[in-house]
Amino acid sequence: MNSSPKKAKKKTEGGGSNVFSMFDQTQIQEFKEAFTIMDQNRDGFIDKADLRDTFAALGRLNVKNEELEAMVQEAPGAINFTIFLTMFGEKLKGTDPEETILNAFKIFDPEGKGHIKADYIKEMLMTQADRFSQEEVSQMFAAFPPDVSGNLDYKNLCYVITHGEEKD
Repeated sequence: MNSSPKKAKKKTEGGGSNVFSMFDQTQIQEFKEAFTIMDQNRDGFIDKADLRDTFAALGRLNVKNEELEAMVQEAPGAINFTIFLTMFGEKLKGTDPEETILNAFKIFDPEGKGHIKADYIKEMLMTQADRFSQEEVSQMFAAFPPDVSGNLDYKNLCYVITHGEEKD
């Protein structure tokens, strides 16, 4: 009879620190898709080779081994989906949505110019993860047209997404 209360106590330890409770089902599904894209060799874990392949798929070649090592070292152990979700939960805790969206765009802007080639972002949106249709891309460019050089000002886009459009 004594084992029952012990079992119950053990279950409640950690006070709801279940990482899956931090996100709704849609978010978890999106993280799962991102994880699956990054897990290039499909072994259920993200390692340095997977990160290198992911960067290569995004057009960034010659990533330094030290850089990959530093990323992998951020995890407390092998990066399975639960660890991946936990790491994102810790990174996103208390972040401002505008900053979160900006950081997502910055992945496609390694030089930090504040804009991305419209053709490139269109290709990424239509070929990766939750693929956009031609109509969705057209709607985005209708609302946020690229400049004369074909660049999308993502900082302005992020501001409007998070604050609404305020015309002077």
